[in-house]
Amino acid sequence: MNQIKIGVILSYVNIFLTNVIGLILTPFIIRSLGSSEYGLYTLIGSFIAYLALMDFGLTNTIIRFVAKYRAEKNSEGEKKFLGSIFIIYFVISAILVAIGVFFYFKLDVIFQKSLTVDEIRKAKIMFQFLIFDLAIALPGGAFTAICNAYEYFAIPRIVSIIKYLFRTITILAVLTLGGKAISLVIIDTILNVLTILTVSYFVFKKLNVKIHFKGLEIPLVKNIFKYSIWIFIYVVIQTFQWNFGQLVLGINTNTLQVAIFGIGIMLGSYYGAFPAAINNVLLPRATQMIVSNNNATELSKAMTQIARINIMVQYLILTGFILFGQAFIKLWVGDEYKQSWIIALIVMVVLTIPLTQSFGNSILEAKNKVKFKAILNLITMTFGVFFGYYFSLHYGMLGIISSIAAAMLVNSVITNVYFVKIFGFEINYFFKEVFLKQTLYLALLTLGMYYLISLFSISKWIELLVCGFGFVVIYSLFYYFILMNDYEKGLILKAVNRKRQNK
Repeated sequence: MNQIKIGVILSYVNIFLTNVIGLILTPFIIRSLGSSEYGLYTLIGSFIAYLALMDFGLTNTIIRFVAKYRAEKNSEGEKKFLGSIFIIYFVISAILVAIGVFFYFKLDVIFQKSLTVDEIRKAKIMFQFLIFDLAIALPGGAFTAICNAYEYFAIPRIVSIIKYLFRTITILAVLTLGGKAISLVIIDTILNVLTILTVSYFVFKKLNVKIHFKGLEIPLVKNIFKYSIWIFIYVVIQTFQWNFGQLVLGINTNTLQVAIFGIGIMLGSYYGAFPAAINNVLLPRATQMIVSNNNATELSKAMTQIARINIMVQYLILTGFILFGQAFIKLWVGDEYKQSWIIALIVMVVLTIPLTQSFGNSILEAKNKVKFKAILNLITMTFGVFFGYYFSLHYGMLGIISSIAAAMLVNSVITNVYFVKIFGFEINYFFKEVFLKQTLYLALLTLGMYYLISLFSISKWIELLVCGFGFVVIYSLFYYFILMNDYEKGLILKAVNRKRQNK
């Protein structure tokens, strides 16, 4: 089995564990901390997310440049590049600490209207640990990026799986013994340090990666930032759009509203995690395709093939959430979080098309054409955030998420036009193959299932599990016999035959 398949499989295992354990763990954390402290934990995490943006897009830059050097068999260029990258990271970490110290002394001013004195005290303690965590995590993330560029996906993902399992066990033990939000931050910091040490050992000892620290070569640094600055702007906007709501609600309302909105965003992010698992291993391959001068038809077919696989999972989650999401949230975290359903559903709907087109973004990165995408995100999200803040004053969290969703829809339309211009994206072929038949047939299936489910209420976990399992079986059979093409059916048959042979 090649590394891409291993990477995708392990990514799915990682995501499955993260999502399933997260769904189980979240209500336990909320009950242990209380909605107020959980909201505080979410709020500080959202605040720190902005400082994490000081990565400046260097992680993706490492993948793209190292993959390019390897395709060109330029080992000396790779060594110099990595040396420059780590020097840049050390400088960024020092600046990050300085900025963190500044904000540490301003937290009581920023949140004086919404947080109590005790909540601000706890927030400051968490903030200190999170700043330290970020200062080492930014350069530490370079080692995972190097593994991805080398197309060795197994080790970082196995380490991530082990880390998450150990984190879950530790959190359960600590909260059972009376630990609070500060304990969660300390646990994450320790585990992140151990993860970085493990992956870095693999990079130096197993991949035998060499780094030359011979100072910064100005032309190389310019080339790095010429590429990474647009990745950075793109990531800034992405981070801002998903954390903006928590900050606005944290400043203008209370920690309960932050928690409700945060649950909705978290569920929406789970939806986006599965396609991202595939995309995370495709940037090196996209770079190789561009270096090899693959034509527009080949790129469009690759993008469509990947999208058809993604949409199978996406529509399963989306239609399942439409049918069972409200009952799930009520049983999961309680009726007071019922508004989280509509927040999550809006996020899922507007993410559906962009998630199927993740490979298109990888192509843009490989062709060093991220500038337009970054500027487009900056413009659309500026309007989304502006109107989101305005409407939040009148409609609360629904005003925020509706404005952001509208901005994302506009962004998606313009992005598709740009795909056509940059690499000749065959847009009609893509939407016909990926969405036309699937959306129509699954809408009819969902309406039929909705009618059946409306005949009785779901008030217990066993009822939800039975109904959910029945829906998954019906969806899977429906998709296999009606919507899958011969290639996709062949992939499933190959996997089944391989299992039989192994037995």
